[in-house]
Amino acid sequence: MKLHTTLRPLLFRLDPEGAHGLTLRLLALAGRLPPMRALLRRAFALEDARLHVRAFGLDFANPLGLAAGYDKDGRAIHGLAALGFGHIEVGTVTPEPQAGNPRPRLFRLPEDQALINRMGFPNQGAEALLRRLQRGRPRGVVLGVNIGKGAATPLEAAVQDYLALLEALYPHADYLVVNVSSPNTVGLRRLQARAHLEGLLGALARRRGQLMAQGAPRRPILVKLAPDLTQAELEDALAAVQGAGMEGVIATNTTVARPGLRSPLAGEAGGLSGAPLRPLALRSVRRVVELTQGTLPVIAVGGIFGPRDARAFLEAGASLVQVYTGLIYRGPGLVRAVLRGLLADDVAPG
Repeated sequence: MKLHTTLRPLLFRLDPEGAHGLTLRLLALAGRLPPMRALLRRAFALEDARLHVRAFGLDFANPLGLAAGYDKDGRAIHGLAALGFGHIEVGTVTPEPQAGNPRPRLFRLPEDQALINRMGFPNQGAEALLRRLQRGRPRGVVLGVNIGKGAATPLEAAVQDYLALLEALYPHADYLVVNVSSPNTVGLRRLQARAHLEGLLGALARRRGQLMAQGAPRRPILVKLAPDLTQAELEDALAAVQGAGMEGVIATNTTVARPGLRSPLAGEAGGLSGAPLRPLALRSVRRVVELTQGTLPVIAVGGIFGPRDARAFLEAGASLVQVYTGLIYRGPGLVRAVLRGLLADDVAPG
C-alpha cells in the first residue's frame, strides 16, 4: 500500500489508458521472472485454508478475483496471479482483433473514486489469447474467460461470435462468461432481453453438450448482467439463464447512470465503475439472490475498495467478489487487505 501511495501520483500524471498499459507491461515482465513472482507473492498474497470457496463446481483459494477488462488479452496473468487473487478473468475477447472506440475512452474521476470507460472491447482477438493460454497458465488460480461479440457483427449474427469463442477457448478456461451487458458496444445490451438471451444461451448450452459428448469436461458458463435492468428485465434474464442451465451470473457490469457525481468528467459517455456503482451493484446482487432463492451462484463486482465492501456483497449472498477500479485507486495491497479483513471478521465463505 505504501509503495502504491508513492507511485500513484506518478501514474496518475499519465493518461489513464497509458498508465494502465504501463502497469500491465510491468506485471507481464514480473510474471516471466520466477524471482519477481515470488517477491510479489510474499509482498501481496495471503494464503489461508479458511478462505477456500467452492462455487459452480470449482475450488477457489479465496473469494477475491480480478474482474474482466483489466487484462483483456491475458498478457499479465502470471504477474497478476502472484498478487494473490483466487481467480482472474481475462477478456472481454472477441473472435477477431478490434481496435475499440476512438480515444480518449477512459477517464478517471478521483473526486468520486470512479472511472468512466467507453473502450468498446479493444483486444487482440481469440487467436492471440489462445496462443498465450497454450504457453502456460499460472498455477493455483482459477481462470475465467469473458467473451463478447465483435463490434462489426450484426445483432442477428451475434450467436455465431459467441459459439466461435466457446469452441476456441473452452479447453483453456476454467469457466466462461457471456458478456451481454457492456454499454460500449452498440446494441449489445439488447441481448439481455429474454427473446435474444434464450436463443443465445440455448445455442451455447447445446454446443457445450456436444463438446462434453466428445469427452470434454463440463466448463461452467456464467452470464454478466447490467445493473440498469428493471425488475421485469432482470426476472426475464434470470429465467433465460436458469432455463439454459447456466451455472451463475456476474452482477454487475458498469452502469450508464450517473448517481451524484462531483467530477467535471461526469458527463462523459460510457460505463461508470468504482465507488458510485457500489449501491447499484449491491442492490443487483440482493435482487438476483432473492429472485433465484439463492440457488444461482453470484460473482459480485462493483465498487469494492476494501474488506467492508467485500463483506457486504458476501453477506448479501454472493459466492465470490471481484475488483477492478478499486485496484486502480488502492493498488495491489488491496488484495491482502480484503482477505485479511475477511479473516478478521470471520465472514469468508468456507
